[in-house]
Amino acid sequence: MDRLDPAHQRHENVPAGSRPAGPAGVKPRPAIFRALGKNEPPESVEIRGESYQRVRIFKHDSWAATALYSSDSHGQVICKFNRYQGIGPIPMSWLGRILAGNESRILNRLADTGQVPLILGEVRAQGQLMPTAIARKFVEGHPLGHREAVHEEFFPRLRSLLDLMHAREMAYVDLHKRENVLVGDDGLPYLIDFQISYASPQGFIRFLFPSKWLLSILQKSDLYHLEKLRRKSLPPEQAKALEIQRPWWIRLHRAVAMPYRQTRRKLFVAMKIRSGKGRVHTEHFTEEALRDEMRV
Repeated sequence: MDRLDPAHQRHENVPAGSRPAGPAGVKPRPAIFRALGKNEPPESVEIRGESYQRVRIFKHDSWAATALYSSDSHGQVICKFNRYQGIGPIPMSWLGRILAGNESRILNRLADTGQVPLILGEVRAQGQLMPTAIARKFVEGHPLGHREAVHEEFFPRLRSLLDLMHAREMAYVDLHKRENVLVGDDGLPYLIDFQISYASPQGFIRFLFPSKWLLSILQKSDLYHLEKLRRKSLPPEQAKALEIQRPWWIRLHRAVAMPYRQTRRKLFVAMKIRSGKGRVHTEHFTEEALRDEMRV
């Protein structure tokens, strides 16, 4: 791939496996709100017969724990461990297997683009297969920052990747999270989290109205959120001049999601998992991409 040679700042180094201290007065999430319960990602894993050691944990939320692993001979990889922690008596490992399988299939279908991480196969820990986990190649770079100036080809290339996904009857779905867009060391855009991405079902079902309608809505949402990201990368005076019409389904989603989010934040504050207004960066352990943004 050609290099676009943008100016950007890399993540600072942190000690292996370290976790920053959280804000005063908050405590770690209870097991029910963590994908792996009381556990952390394994200190070592085996992928394709090669042993990797854990370097750092990027995040651990209700849906997945993501960590960086390294091998002297095979470099660095990312392992995502989807949820297996149950909710009371209700087992949840089935959900983790579905999420892992969905992400693996979509990454494999996009492997030829060069703009998504390569999937590496099964993950084992102490010889045991971890069916809710996936391993992918580590992409050098950093999450797209707020109002970060990127190369002029950055967003056209990201649009091309989305267009290709859409042509293959897929939708990314999670583009409203800026931390899912990576600015590679080569200046290119990479998408890195396909946990909830959508692909049309196989067979005759894909031609039925609900499936085609859902795909169309999700693809239009991708383009809407892409334009929002592009707008936020512009200087404030230019961004204000660009009005983006919010689609009706986005408005409907926000009408439902916002009260839920506010209630969840208040619950986490009451449980002393978060502080203040209950925003995610006040947690005891915040996703690395969000920690970096708070330093800016």
